[in-house]
Amino acid sequence: MKLHYALAPVAVVGAIAFIQPQTAIALSSAEVAQLAKTITVLIDSKDGSGTGVIIKKEGNTYTVLTARHVIEAQTKYEIVTPDDQRYALNYSTIKKLPDVDLAVVQFTSNQSYPVAKIGNSDESPEGTTAYVAGFPQVTAAFSQAIYNFTDGRITANANKALRDGYALVYSNNTLPGMSGGPVLNEKGELVGIHGRGDTTENFQISDKNPNIVIKSGFNLGIPINTFLRLSAKTGVVNVGVKPFNAPIVTTPKADDFYIQAWDKYNKGDFQGAIVTFTEAIRLKPQYAAAYLWRGYAKNNGRENKQAVIKDFQKAAELFFAQGNKVDAYISQGTSRWLSQDYQGAVTALTQAIQLNSKNPLAYNERGNARTGLGDFQGAAADYTQAISLNPDLTVAYPNRANARRGLGDSQGAIADLNEAIRRAPNYAIAYKNLGFIYSELGQQKEAIANLQKAADLFLKQGNKIEAYQSQGSIRLVMKDYPGAIALFTQAIQLNPKEAAHYLDRGFARSQSGDQQGAIKDYTQALQIDPKNFNAYEARGFVKLESGDQKGAIADFTQAVKINLKDANAYAGRGFAHNQLGDKQSAIADLQTAAKLFQEQGNTTAYQQILDSISKIQQ
Repeated sequence: MKLHYALAPVAVVGAIAFIQPQTAIALSSAEVAQLAKTITVLIDSKDGSGTGVIIKKEGNTYTVLTARHVIEAQTKYEIVTPDDQRYALNYSTIKKLPDVDLAVVQFTSNQSYPVAKIGNSDESPEGTTAYVAGFPQVTAAFSQAIYNFTDGRITANANKALRDGYALVYSNNTLPGMSGGPVLNEKGELVGIHGRGDTTENFQISDKNPNIVIKSGFNLGIPINTFLRLSAKTGVVNVGVKPFNAPIVTTPKADDFYIQAWDKYNKGDFQGAIVTFTEAIRLKPQYAAAYLWRGYAKNNGRENKQAVIKDFQKAAELFFAQGNKVDAYISQGTSRWLSQDYQGAVTALTQAIQLNSKNPLAYNERGNARTGLGDFQGAAADYTQAISLNPDLTVAYPNRANARRGLGDSQGAIADLNEAIRRAPNYAIAYKNLGFIYSELGQQKEAIANLQKAADLFLKQGNKIEAYQSQGSIRLVMKDYPGAIALFTQAIQLNPKEAAHYLDRGFARSQSGDQQGAIKDYTQALQIDPKNFNAYEARGFVKLESGDQKGAIADFTQAVKINLKDANAYAGRGFAHNQLGDKQSAIADLQTAAKLFQEQGNTTAYQQILDSISKIQQ
């Protein structure tokens, strides 16, 4: 990964003069993109690639600023300039700045290349525009390193940096290989060096769809003022710009708490992140991004769902007020699908996509909403688009696996989950979902192995609840229903307000023949989450099995009121009507179920329902 920053010094009688940047006016996104392309270079090697930015020209020697980790290995590097010329980089000339993830490198050329204009990174507060340029690494999706330019907004500019000097946080979509690239402001000035993209540690965000996860959405850079001050102090390089005076810090500001909360969130310390985001909000009540990510932290930490939704709604309100419609619609869409207003969520997220068709998070979230609707075909298409925009969006692979599982494409789902594990070897949820699929395929050995791996990882990560659920699922595979019930009960004892735990135990009880116990658990789930159509659907099938056709019809009817595309509920109600001798209602419901299964791409279920209709008609 590489970073690039360049300044154009003014020569006076053969010497470099210290100058302050002249006042600049805001440029259009297209103008900044064109400027960025002229100063951004690829740093290539046999071990990978990164990015850099030209910050100085002296004679035929160009100085490039990048991230230290981009050129960490002692190997042969080449600088590839915007005109596709390659220049050897002499590793012995590399200078690494102390205590920060920054380094400068040089190359020699007779060609004339522009130099970046240095800005004042202290003047890029939360909410201002940020642009990041760079060259994503070669992957299956990118056969060669192609220049990439993304826009976003600064979400924090902290006085107190994290380790390695990272203090800028922004919402731009970045990819591996863009490290070392320039972070530019709306004037096209260099205000930071990009160094870290989104984490590969991803977390579950929904008890309704427990297999759906999203990534954190944080990207980190080092402020250019940090480079200027360190460079002047150590004499690493003189770029002709006098360091801006460091701000006088008396007390921490909201941005400092925000970036600390981000660090806790990425480490899985959701409770710590909630407390710290809350402090950021206390200091800055209109901090939209803090509300957004406190919402994700609360949901990951299994906080009260209404409190979670309230944070997303507040974030949307503030983003709209600030003119940031893309993040506003994403926040609004997330709040709606967590509220199980899946169609409303699809509408909001579609608006976000119409405003920015290259935002992978918007596609991922719309896929989540479509999964909630049972539109697995549409969800899979959205996840595929998210992956095409960002192949390193690790969470999109298990999400797409969930959609493919709904379509009956077990092998496609297994392939996606294995890809997620390849990218993130400690991805516990991916192992858990693999276990479920192998169980459905009747491959008991593979199911148990993957569920056990998930349980071990969850325990290692301190997530006892998920560990108990995985261990309980192992017992289900082994048909040890009392053992499964005991483990699911332990999960309930740790969090008695989680509807999903009662659904798990209800299923185990129904399999053991304890129909009344199962109905009790599903009823408890509905008391916690009255809009949980899965609980109505599951309770309906248990009632149907126990001979309570009218009770089953009532539950299936509630399920389809909440989710008009719940094909299973229509099928169950059709079977219940048939058992009561109402063939006309039975056929009508089964025809609706068949149509929905067909729309969802579930050909196996579609054919089974057609066979049932044929038998009733005969």
